[in-house]
Amino acid sequence: MGQSRPVLKVKRLRPEARLPTRATDGSSGMDLYACLDGDLTLGPDPVLVPTGIAIELPPGYEAQVRPRSGLSAQGVAVVFGTIDADYRGEVLVTMHTVGTRPPYTVHHGDRIAQLVLARVVTLPLVESDTLSPTGRGAGGHGSTGR
Repeated sequence: MGQSRPVLKVKRLRPEARLPTRATDGSSGMDLYACLDGDLTLGPDPVLVPTGIAIELPPGYEAQVRPRSGLSAQGVAVVFGTIDADYRGEVLVTMHTVGTRPPYTVHHGDRIAQLVLARVVTLPLVESDTLSPTGRGAGGHGSTGR
């Protein structure tokens, strides 16, 4: 007997919820859709936008909630989030407008974010008094671009 291929189980929490979809065969992420009773207006304060779905990831996987580039270009931010394999609650997307951008209205069924699946690598943690040296050292936050 061969091993079965891992699957992503998706449960609709409300009948009107849309399942995630891939826009193209080459898409790394699946679109997530707003599941709302009415319109939701976003401003600069973060708001949790419901999707109406819950997911079950196979062990050894995580899901990342990422922004959609089309919304980012309009000044709408999606906060990057991680969904662990043992989470079974509703997938919520944290959204807000950026800076002085005008309010943005989210409608039921709008594509609001992407869901990207990834394997999880776990390593044993070992406390150490020293770390091996590298050419970069402690340089960070843009240090490799100088």
